[in-house]
Amino acid sequence: MRRVSVVGASGSGKTTLSAALASRLCVEHVELDAIYHGPGWRHPTPEEFRARLAPIVARDGWVIDGNYVSQVGDLVRGAADTVVWLDLPLAHTLARLARRSLGRLVFRTELWNGNRETLAGLLWDPDSLFRWTVQRHARYRREMPALFSTEAYAGKTLHHLRSQRAIDELLEHVG
Repeated sequence: MRRVSVVGASGSGKTTLSAALASRLCVEHVELDAIYHGPGWRHPTPEEFRARLAPIVARDGWVIDGNYVSQVGDLVRGAADTVVWLDLPLAHTLARLARRSLGRLVFRTELWNGNRETLAGLLWDPDSLFRWTVQRHARYRREMPALFSTEAYAGKTLHHLRSQRAIDELLEHVG
């Protein structure tokens, strides 16, 4: 396990798990959100995003968290030797998302490149984080199993983690 892609819905714990895995593996931890969300929430074109990621993905070891398949295709997952899918129950994911986001709102925590979460962005904007999470959770549950059964994932170690206990067990085996 040297190149690990961690995927899942917003609030599922991708960044927390990725940081812990990277620390145990002594490799770099990369958040795709930090590369994608520029100042003022501007984002790169898919070509720019892939160009920024290509040198990172070419490195010997890393843990990269995030999805962004529509922008980068299989660049990250294709180079990974291990893919971890965090597939926690929706209620659990939404509770984590609420705790995390409310803390960020109250303390005005900077996320990436000067950006901060807003109440509107969380709840009622057309692309609100909670709406996005509910939609993506259902979509991932439908699409991920079929994706992981394709030839592109043959030979990769796949971890489908559906509980905090499963996450803890993976970390015990790595650490």
